Amino acid sequence: MIDHLGISVADHAASKAFYLSALAPLGITVVMELPKAVTGQQSDYTGFGSQGKPFFWIRENKVAGAMHLALVAETRAQVDEFYQAALRAGAKDNGAPGIREHYHPNYYGAFVIDLNGVNLEAVCHKPE
Repeated sequence: MIDHLGISVADHAASKAFYLSALAPLGITVVMELPKAVTGQQSDYTGFGSQGKPFFWIRENKVAGAMHLALVAETRAQVDEFYQAALRAGAKDNGAPGIREHYHPNYYGAFVIDLNGVNLEAVCHKPE
């Protein structure tokens, strides 16, 4: 099951305004914003969703259209196993398994760059 999806955009401010307008009829709005100072990345992130859960993320990047795909893991052990299996299969490390408190206290995820350049993640939202 897909947990969330992220895309890169050419202009963060313009894209944020576009998605705010376009997604409003669907009940989707901004539910989380993460400045680059918090994430350590090169751009700000905006998470759109509903009922407090962001499931569609945008960030500015030179390569507009780049993608992030996060898949649900039922346990933290599954996140760990995903990470090791992906590395063995040829993926590149993009964030070892661990808590990402800037999302929420139980956010346990691992990130790899797959063979096609997709930022692939497994995430468990449950406490240990």
